[in-house]
Amino acid sequence: MITLPPIGMGCAGIGNLYRRVDDAVATETVAAALAVGIRYFDVAPHYGFGLAETRLGAALAEHDSAGHALVSTKVGRLLEPTDSTATERHGFVDAPALEPVFDYTHDGVLRSHAASLARLQRDRVDILFAHDLGVETHGEDAARHMAAFLDGGYPALRGLRDAGDIAAIGIGVNEIAVCHKVLDSADIDLILLAGRYTLLEQDDARALFERCARVGTRIVVGGPYNSGILVEGSKSDSHFNYAPPPPHIVARVAALEAACAEFDVPLPAAALQFPCRNPVVASTIPGLVGREQVEATLRFAEWPVPDALWDRLTSSLSPVSDVFAS
Repeated sequence: MITLPPIGMGCAGIGNLYRRVDDAVATETVAAALAVGIRYFDVAPHYGFGLAETRLGAALAEHDSAGHALVSTKVGRLLEPTDSTATERHGFVDAPALEPVFDYTHDGVLRSHAASLARLQRDRVDILFAHDLGVETHGEDAARHMAAFLDGGYPALRGLRDAGDIAAIGIGVNEIAVCHKVLDSADIDLILLAGRYTLLEQDDARALFERCARVGTRIVVGGPYNSGILVEGSKSDSHFNYAPPPPHIVARVAALEAACAEFDVPLPAAALQFPCRNPVVASTIPGLVGREQVEATLRFAEWPVPDALWDRLTSSLSPVSDVFAS
């Protein structure tokens, strides 16, 4: 089983998610992360349609000559040329003229892996996640794509792992139901679960975490700030899970802020550290862009949080099995 550091870096932002980022800023972000000890980077072909992988690969080639970085990328989408001239597509700004096409077949997974290695300028990546399976992404096509993955893509991932070409396999998703669906039929090492296990969403993932503890699958937590509201706070115009926050979420964030203020703990420090306290969680990967965000992440990760505050913030959460605690 691969061992991941507690904090990693999500790389969608350096693929121009929602806003344009200069090449120099992308490189500076990766270099700053390495400088403060962050050495796990998660990326995907979908992030900027190859742009994030290209930028991450170039930055690691320049700043990680010793090869200490761990990299995960994803399969399930192939990048095909497009004639579209739209400035923003699928949330990515000024991205290359490529369009992601879903393909979870055996051949599609192998092609995606090879293309990612070329963009990343690497001989191998450490982890491959099957990206965005499930109803939220595919709607009525979800069953068809799941069958393609279980019949073809999953055996391809297992073959790469068994051959030593990668260290671990899993899925990268935003919904819990599909995790159970995959675990019913597949033996996977990791689940990258984005935005579903946070200070704001503690209970929904409990059954999944208990199941993962039983079968030995670890969790990588993405989106620990719920798209920004757990950093920017209840009085901001931030987003909750990529959309404007409903009133009850704003009220809950305000309550979390008040509790943290009593103990002089910044809300984002508690939000970042919360997933790391669960023994099923292998790593937490906030999305980072720019040196300031990297340095803030280090401060939040190291900020002392007293047990009394954790008791207050997690009072509604039942404990998960400590099978990984040792």
